[in-house]
Amino acid sequence: MRINLKDEKDFTLVNIKRLIASSDDSINRQLRVTKDGHAFISDAVGNENLDNILFRFETWCMGNSYCGKEASEDERYVKEVYYNLKDNWPNPKSSYIDYW
Repeated sequence: MRINLKDEKDFTLVNIKRLIASSDDSINRQLRVTKDGHAFISDAVGNENLDNILFRFETWCMGNSYCGKEASEDERYVKEVYYNLKDNWPNPKSSYIDYW
């Protein structure tokens, strides 16, 4: 799943919740944003495969409920992800967002 951050009808709390639920917590993952404004959850983490990536969040380590159904049901967490994306698109504070 991808969310177009340039489209207010696509960039919603409901879709952030869906995005978080779209991947399970069985491997390390990373929320990334492309230069053209699409947010997605990547299986590549750290400094792997960064072509066309404007910024990325810190790695979501497996087993810590950063993604998956359980994480998507935590309204506070979903809002935190949403507002961190909103605060950094289109002008990120850094190419790596350590939001904790």
